[in-house]
Amino acid sequence: MTPIEKWPVFRRHDQAAACLQIWSDLGRAPRTIEAYARGLGEYLLLCERSGVDPVTANRADVAVYVRELTSRPHHRGANVISMDSGVGLANATIQQRLVPVRLFYDHLIEEGLRSSNPVGRGRYTPGRRRGGQAKGLVPRLTKLPWIPDEDQWLRILHVAQSEPVRNRLMLALAYDAALRREELCLLRTDDVDPSRRTLRIRAETTKTRLERVVPYSATAGVLLSQYLRHRATLTRSRGLLFLSESRRNYAEPLTLWTWSKVVRRIALEADVERFSTHTTRHLCLTDLARMGWELHEIATFAGHRQTDSTLQYIHLSGRELADKLRGGMEHIHAWRVQTLAGETAQLNSEVAR
Repeated sequence: MTPIEKWPVFRRHDQAAACLQIWSDLGRAPRTIEAYARGLGEYLLLCERSGVDPVTANRADVAVYVRELTSRPHHRGANVISMDSGVGLANATIQQRLVPVRLFYDHLIEEGLRSSNPVGRGRYTPGRRRGGQAKGLVPRLTKLPWIPDEDQWLRILHVAQSEPVRNRLMLALAYDAALRREELCLLRTDDVDPSRRTLRIRAETTKTRLERVVPYSATAGVLLSQYLRHRATLTRSRGLLFLSESRRNYAEPLTLWTWSKVVRRIALEADVERFSTHTTRHLCLTDLARMGWELHEIATFAGHRQTDSTLQYIHLSGRELADKLRGGMEHIHAWRVQTLAGETAQLNSEVAR
């Protein structure tokens, strides 16, 4: 189903449909197009309910959309894993919804249909106070990724031990190589090099469109050998590595949603509800930071185009703060000892007199 078919509202708004087509023609990832269509489609529907022409809407009209995002009940209801207020979408999701709306108005400005964009963006503006930083429409909250503690991770591993070899291999590779869900599920048989124990992560499967080669452990290599023998009983054809074994989709490529359901089931059984398909990536990159990897090395391993995302894992590991604290405490400790030694010498001198 195309985004236009999923969101018929675009058929009633030519400029929005043209904007969506431009994004698609520019080669944006299919999942990005889906996210853009959802954010802009929801905004167009709200404008229709409010009797507002989206082409001429102002900042107050966009603010109504923001209010709706922050107050709507979540469609997943009781399945919501973490929500600060229990109502509305998370801050990161709201930011995501606003991106296509902002890009839509950028498009209208380029077409000469507007002179300004009602969706503000945080950007550096010379001459402004507080470092010249202009605030966006919605304050951006930056939170560190969640990772399980040792007890929670052991519970996940204990449950995973009884899983089929395919699921155990997928968890192992997801952690070893810090793979995103799409990167893992879209691995092909020819992306694996068992002789060097490496995976080729193709550019078209990544979020940043950066191809990379990453290693995996010897333990994952053993699981891979077992799975390849099992996979040969399903099909002899090459192609996507991980296959479904359900009766409905037997020997068909495993979907992203099926893998999410597998991980969700493991998380619930292990009583670690916050564990998700992305948690293994967070845990791996944090462990690399804890081991002393440099920032650029972690960024290359993770496939980050900018190091801003990588810095989250450095901060989460506490490595830099620990190093600074250790160095500072050594200096303070030396100063205290020297001070005590000086006071003791002075006291001995007074007693001798």
